[in-house]
Amino acid sequence: MLWDVASGRELRTLYGHLEEALFIAFSPNGRLWAEGSQDKLIKLWDVASGRELCTLEGHSSMVTSLAFSSDGNLLASGSKDKTIKLWDVSSGRELIEIEGHNDSISSVAFNPDGGFLASISCDNTIKLWKIIFQD
Repeated sequence: MLWDVASGRELRTLYGHLEEALFIAFSPNGRLWAEGSQDKLIKLWDVASGRELCTLEGHSSMVTSLAFSSDGNLLASGSKDKTIKLWDVSSGRELIEIEGHNDSISSVAFNPDGGFLASISCDNTIKLWKIIFQD
């Protein structure tokens, strides 16, 4: 549901996941939000229209965390499957799968310039990943 905080009025209710949606992240410009669910899917939504833009599929277990890069071009997702995925927001394409934790990913976060991604896992580790794309 999307609410107008000032009036307390519901603006719209969105439906799309087959199971409980657990995590949400807004893009830095506020135009998009990503929603992760127990159904292993991530949905990208247009905030203004409430329209579903795309569904990101690739995790083999529930999505446990989401974060947009500061420019809004990348979305990181962590999962109970012990992986982190980086997605191209404009195309919905998976760019990279990061493996290295031995348990579920609890949280992911980009640093302000988007060059690094931090992850926390239920394996009691915090890892810092340098984001490098090769042609």
